[in-house]
Amino acid sequence: MAATVVRYLRSVGAATVAEPVEFLPRPDLRAVRDDERAPLDPALFRRVLGQFASGVTVITAEDPGGPTGFACQSFASLSLDPPLVAFMVARTSTTWPRIAQAGVFCVNILGAEQGALCRGFAVSGADKFAGVAHRPAPATGSPLLDGVAAWVDCRVHAVHTGGDHLIVVGRVEGLGEGGEGVGPLLFHRGRFGQFTT
Repeated sequence: MAATVVRYLRSVGAATVAEPVEFLPRPDLRAVRDDERAPLDPALFRRVLGQFASGVTVITAEDPGGPTGFACQSFASLSLDPPLVAFMVARTSTTWPRIAQAGVFCVNILGAEQGALCRGFAVSGADKFAGVAHRPAPATGSPLLDGVAAWVDCRVHAVHTGGDHLIVVGRVEGLGEGGEGVGPLLFHRGRFGQFTT
């Protein structure tokens, strides 16, 4: 199934307009055998990796069911030529199939005062867009949230498996900065923070 998804998404990346497709089924996660497990304490793993401060984003898309999105801190720039970015999403995500169906997405890089907005997009099953001001991103029409520090408008370029997550590569179709003086929202050791100079 992963190879089929990758072939489809590559074809969407080459097209000028993303064509709607059927919802992608949620992948089956096989159990990890005991001999495949690393001798690591999961709590220690989370604690150590929590030392890495990151920015916070909301990945959004528009599909036939309306706007969709989720909070994501595993986002990074990938390539300058061609312009590519990447984010990671859990294979069990119920939002990812809708973004995959759209074939496009917008990375909303949250501003320092948008911690509550991030929390709203981190919950599952709620109407995440209730009361959230947004407009269509210029290249893809994906929801561009008001007040963000910056945004990156993308077409899905490739999808790779990475354990219990998917690695989604997006080709940048447009991007921009938020308002003057909007600093980034940071996440470190389970808490939000701000960058000060």
